[in-house]
Amino acid sequence: MAKDRDTALVDDVVAFHGHLCPGIITGVRAAQIALRELGGRAEDEELVAIVECDNCAVDAIQQMLGCTFGKGNLIFRDYGKTAFTFIRRSDGKAIRVASRPRDAQPPDPEYAGLREKINAGSATDAERERFGVLHRERARQLLDVPEETMFAVQAVDTPLPRRAQLRRSVVCDRCGEPVMETRARLLDGRVLCRPCFAKYE
Repeated sequence: MAKDRDTALVDDVVAFHGHLCPGIITGVRAAQIALRELGGRAEDEELVAIVECDNCAVDAIQQMLGCTFGKGNLIFRDYGKTAFTFIRRSDGKAIRVASRPRDAQPPDPEYAGLREKINAGSATDAERERFGVLHRERARQLLDVPEETMFAVQAVDTPLPRRAQLRRSVVCDRCGEPVMETRARLLDGRVLCRPCFAKYE
């Protein structure tokens, strides 16, 4: 992509996510691979994304690929890996894009020290601001890291997830709130939502 087009693309994702960070750029790069290999953005469920993390990268995938929880074509598997499987429904073609173990950027003692202070809750406002500047710089640098350095990309054979289905709701006998019938539990003949059921376990 041309540099100005890259900038506009990143700006769109940042507007959706709220800030620029390395995770967003990781998601942008992964989504670009999906678009190249599988075609255009999903208007409905044409493309499915199975994500193995709940970090910032997932917002780029939602914004760029049209894969969202609401449409049922974004599936979260809590594996703690920055890895994504993209599936084209029309023919079942699927690829997995996984972050490679790497230190794609040179060590930066200042950045590492500031991160430690922020995580410990001891950073000053000035230190937080400086960390933000360095964080954004590191994000922009990821745009120039070679794709093969960032990711392992492979074709995978994976079953197509079923399409999103509309289910009727039933009323929880304890709290009175509607709950999707496929998520409700029965206990002694009473219909319970999961939170109410958990109180009896």
